[in-house]
Amino acid sequence: MSETQAINNILLEVKNLRKYFPVRKGVLKKTVAHIKAVDGIDFFIREGETLGLVGESGCGKTTTGRTILNLTKPTSGKILFRSKTLAGKNGSNQLVDLTATPPKTLNVLRREMQIIFQDPYSSLNPRMMVSEIIGEPMLVHRLAGRSEREARVRELMELVGLKPDHMHRYPHEFSGGQRQRIGIARVLALDPQLVVADEPVSALDVSIQAQVINLLEDLQEGFQLTYLFITHDLSVVKHISSRVAVMYLGKIAELAQTEELFMNPKHPYTAALISAIPVPEPDFQAKRITLKGDVPSPVNPPPGCTFHPRCSFAQNICRTDVPKYRDLGKEHFVTCHFSDELELKPIHFS
Repeated sequence: MSETQAINNILLEVKNLRKYFPVRKGVLKKTVAHIKAVDGIDFFIREGETLGLVGESGCGKTTTGRTILNLTKPTSGKILFRSKTLAGKNGSNQLVDLTATPPKTLNVLRREMQIIFQDPYSSLNPRMMVSEIIGEPMLVHRLAGRSEREARVRELMELVGLKPDHMHRYPHEFSGGQRQRIGIARVLALDPQLVVADEPVSALDVSIQAQVINLLEDLQEGFQLTYLFITHDLSVVKHISSRVAVMYLGKIAELAQTEELFMNPKHPYTAALISAIPVPEPDFQAKRITLKGDVPSPVNPPPGCTFHPRCSFAQNICRTDVPKYRDLGKEHFVTCHFSDELELKPIHFS
């Protein structure tokens, strides 16, 4: 693929994205600090690929996904999206900055960006029947009449492995895996380009997780979907992702092709996460990398490299200077002063 083709193939590009939440105290609710949930991140996603976004709880993964969709307004930065709808209207195939898009245009773009929520129990309205839940996006965007919506709902239920005869049931009559399939069918109702999957299998049984992941892969191929797959489970990411971004305390520590990241991690935090993946061999003694201490507060992150209080390789420069987000070649990006010098290859991946 040439450089021009690669650029034209980018569906979403995030530049220096930040999202800070104010901390207010006192009777007057004065802002005394900010929670730096997302603190200046950069990445892109090509059409048809899956970018896995991983990290510990509280690192900013979900906030990143919600900010990209403008469910949460960003503090600063750019979110560039290539819209087929706008390209069809004005003949332009340029990336559109969602942070500077008028509300009316943004509502049109929402058809092309959808989200699968983590909890299949709370993400469905218990007072609505399945037919209403799946058909609601089409109703809101005025894309189909009543009979057309009903036909489309039946089609989508079959696609996700549900019986169309159950379309007049309520969410409480389904299992967790079935509810998540309902949520996926609702996502497909508007024929989106980009789907943010926010830990879509973490609340499901292990046996059901595999079924839902396989379903997502089949749908990606059939509908030419692009995924931002948010999770804390690296074994799932290794299976489904084209590339993987590792987040730590609001920043991207490392981003690379999946195989490259697992075989040749360049950040100590990435290596620690990979070493913690369970190995399905009873007699195999994996070499674990144990991180010391707890994750620092995003209200008052450490100076320099935010990972240095837990890093066994930290030196004086790590405590004072913020490492740059560097391209090591072959789209392998890392935020570490000593990434070229460390030998971090995990023993149980060969």
